[in-house]
Formats: sequence, C-alpha cells, structure tokens
Amino acid sequence: MYLGVNVDHVATLRQARLGIEPDPVMAATLAILGGADGITIHLREDRRHINDRDLDLLKAFVPVELNLEMAAEKEILSIAIKKQPDLVTLVPEKRKELTTEGGLNVKDSRKMIQSAIKRLKDNGIVVSLFINPSEDDIEISKEVGADMVEIHTGSYSNEKGIRQERELLKVQKSVKKAVDIGLLANAGHGLNYHNVSKIAEIDGIRGFYIGHSIISRAVLVGIERAVSEMKDLITSAAGRK
Repeated sequence: MYLGVNVDHVATLRQARLGIEPDPVMAATLAILGGADGITIHLREDRRHINDRDLDLLKAFVPVELNLEMAAEKEILSIAIKKQPDLVTLVPEKRKELTTEGGLNVKDSRKMIQSAIKRLKDNGIVVSLFINPSEDDIEISKEVGADMVEIHTGSYSNEKGIRQERELLKVQKSVKKAVDIGLLANAGHGLNYHNVSKIAEIDGIRGFYIGHSIISRAVLVGIERAVSEMKDLITSAAGRK
C-alpha cells in the first residue's frame, strides 16, 4: 500500500520565522527512512510554505516519487514542465484558505483542466486530479485525460457515526468507479491514525497522500516513527480486505 508524505507543514514552521529550519528536505529524507513511498509538496502561487529552492533540492535528492501539488496556473505549469516532478496533482487553490478546502470543480473548470493535463502529459509528466468523492467527477477525470485521482476525504474525516459511514460509502463508490474505468485511485486530506484504516480497507485503492497528521505526530515522536506507524496502519488494514 502506497504512502506519500506531504512535508508542507515543515516548511510552514520554517516560514514562521523566515529562517532555515526545520528543513523540509531533511524531513523528506527521514520520512523515506520511515517507509514513505513518495514525497508531496504544494508549490503555491504565493509560496507561503514550499518555495522554488525546496523543489529544486527535493527533485535532485529524493530517491522516491516526488508529487508536486499545484494549481493549473500558467507560471506553476511552466515550473512543473521545467523541473519534471514524477507526478503532478492538480488541486484548487485560494490565497486566503488555510489548507485545500475541497476537490477540483472538474465540471465547471473542465476546459482549463484538460488544457493543463495536455501540457503536462505532452512533456512526459503523470497527472492526478484532486477531486471530491463523486462518480460523476471520476468520469470527467477520465475524459479530460488524468492518469489517476486523489479522492478528497475531508468530509469523511470531519464526520462521526452514521454521517461518517455515509461519507465512507461515497469514497468506496468513487474508488470502484475509478478502477472500473481504468484510473488509479488514491485518497487524502484529513486522514489520521484513527480514521485511515477504513479507507485502507477499500478494494482497489492504490494508496494515500497524508501530511498534517504525520507531521503533527512527528513533533512528539519523530518523523521516522510517525511515518512508520502510519505505514503499518494502512498496510495492516489493506491486508484485511
């Protein structure tokens, strides 16, 4: 079961004092030692956490998949094409948001997303779309040329009891739809050590992209252990399928 670790929050802490530490590149190295299969960074237009130097260093030194989250914006698209990350995940982006608030509006932004995907794929870059748990959005993702999807699990993560079960069903149906039409299906956002197992038990899911909960735990126990514990959780859950 694949685990990509997002190190944005390490950069957020660094930027709190505009200093040089903690270093997201070192964090990525320790995450890999803990079992991460990939590293994710979000290069935002305002560079509020990850910056261009971080991208350069991670591209040069990370020996696993480097996933660049980004908006389908002209400047960032040009950077992605030049730097050649292993994977680009197109995400919605608002300057005032604290974190990504939901999946792409693939229906209303279809033309823009399709154009961005074509540019990236013409330059040999694999493309994923961060979308809401919707079978319609899965179909549109396939039609516009995405190679895979990352299903937004924020609503599932924020609910409890029956409401959470309803959100889980949406994710399950979305994963099944993706697999049925030939898309790889991942999940991410809001997942933590208490709620990830039920998602990992879904048939057909490829893996997870997780940041905040891992980095939060790493403050207390260290990055290697935090990553290792999450990897063990999802691997164990996947084994119960």
